Amino acid sequence: MENALVTGGAGFIGSSLVRGLLDDDQVQRVVIVDNFDTGKKDNLEGLDWSKVEIRKVDVRDYDRLEACFSGVDVVFHEAAVASVPRSVQEPVETHCVNIDGTFNVLRAAAHKHVRRVVFAASSAAYGNNPETPKRETMCPDPQSPYAVQKLAGEYYLKTFWENYGLETVALRYFNVFGPRQDPSSPYSGVLSIFAERLLSGEQPTIHGDGEQTRDFIFVEDIVRLNLLAARAEGAAGKVYNGGRGEETSLNQMWKMMQQSAGVDIEPKYVSSRSGDIRRSVADITRAREELGFEPKVDLQEGLATMLDWYRTQRRA
Repeated sequence: MENALVTGGAGFIGSSLVRGLLDDDQVQRVVIVDNFDTGKKDNLEGLDWSKVEIRKVDVRDYDRLEACFSGVDVVFHEAAVASVPRSVQEPVETHCVNIDGTFNVLRAAAHKHVRRVVFAASSAAYGNNPETPKRETMCPDPQSPYAVQKLAGEYYLKTFWENYGLETVALRYFNVFGPRQDPSSPYSGVLSIFAERLLSGEQPTIHGDGEQTRDFIFVEDIVRLNLLAARAEGAAGKVYNGGRGEETSLNQMWKMMQQSAGVDIEPKYVSSRSGDIRRSVADITRAREELGFEPKVDLQEGLATMLDWYRTQRRA
C-alpha cells in the first residue's frame, strides 16, 4: 500500500484516515480528493506535505476524478453526504453524490488498475430490524434515502469485484465520533453537537425520548479498521461492521459527557426525526476473526479526548 488515495480526505473521518496512513511506514504517498463542500483545510493542518497531494475534485466529475487515480494502490472512499435528515430533504443531491459518486470511484479504480477500494458504508442499511446485535448476514431494511444510497454502494462494490476483479471491501460504520467532527451543521454527528452545547453551557436537543441506542466508536478505531481492511487476505467482496459492539442510549451518552465536564444540564426533548432508527449495535465477530480488528478506545477515553479537542478549538 505504497500509494493511497482518500476521497473526502478533508472531512472528519477522511482527515483522520489520512493521518493514520501517514503514520504507516509502508505508505509513501497519500492523495486527498475533496471538493471542500463540507471538508475543511483546517482539518489537514500539521500533515507531512512531502508525502501528500491535494486534488480539489468532486466525485461526480468522472474525468477529473479518474486522473487522480494514476499509480494508486488502494482507494479509501469516504466522500459522501453523510446525513439521514439531509437525504430526506434533498434526495436528488444526495443520490448524485452517494450513488453516482461511488460508481465513478469504482469505474476509475477499475480503469486505473487500483488493487483495492475500501468503502465507507453505513449501519443505516439495517434499518429498524428488531434483531440485535446487527450482523452482516441480516436482510437489509433501509429506512431513508441515505441508507438506500449506501446500500446501493455496497452492491456496486460486490459486482465490481465479481465482474471486473477489482478488490472491494465495505465497512458499515456505526456512530463514529472524535476530534475534527464539525458541530456547526444540523446534520452533524450527535456527539459533536452535544460537545458544543456542553462547552457553551446550553441545552442539547434530543429527538425523541433519548432512549434510542447507538454503537459509538472513536474515530481512531475506525481508522485502524480501514487499514486492516486494506490489507487483509480473503476480504475482497465482503462487508464488515465498524462498531464497538456496545449499545448506549443518547441519554446515557449525555450523562457521561456531563460527568466528564462536571456540569448538570437537562436536555430539551423534541419529536423524532423521519428516517431515524430505534436501536443500533454491531456484532463485530466477522471483523475480529477475518480482519483482526479490536476496538482499543473506550467511550470515556474517547469522550475526554474529543472534549479536550473542542476546548482547544474554542480557545483558539
